[in-house]
Amino acid sequence: MKRLVPSAEMTTGPFFPVEFAQGTNDLTLVDGRAATGEVIEITGRVTQLDGRALDNVVVEIWQADAAGRFDNPDFCGWGRAATDSNGVYRFRTIRPGALPGRLPHINMLLLYSGLMRQLQTALFFENGKDPVLEAVPAAARERLVAKKQDAKTYVFDIRLRGEGETPFFDD
Repeated sequence: MKRLVPSAEMTTGPFFPVEFAQGTNDLTLVDGRAATGEVIEITGRVTQLDGRALDNVVVEIWQADAAGRFDNPDFCGWGRAATDSNGVYRFRTIRPGALPGRLPHINMLLLYSGLMRQLQTALFFENGKDPVLEAVPAAARERLVAKKQDAKTYVFDIRLRGEGETPFFDD
């Protein structure tokens, strides 16, 4: 009898249930209280090399509050969402303030079945002087800037590989 042996082409974990991220994508409320600051929505699509959408990618964010602080007990600053069948993720949050020497930004982490490591990137609201943004080649910096769709919505698409790949950072 022939024995099957796993190969590197087989998908490895982690495997996430579809309900994994429900309810954790709204950072505007903390213990039933509204967080202070401008409420915005961050949305985008996660795609692979050929442009096809990736379903059930776990997207985590962490960010400063509206005053640029991470230590505010009235603002969690962390959220999690999963992409739907169209590769779309969505967060309601507060527009972050700038930290000293930094532009306002949101840190992002992606987890997906089959990825051998987590992917880290950052969403910026504008292109400008920031040490993290300046670490990326000039031609790729705009890929880290969210596009303003309307007064409250920013779009930040993430491409895992290929033409127009989102810049990722090592931890």
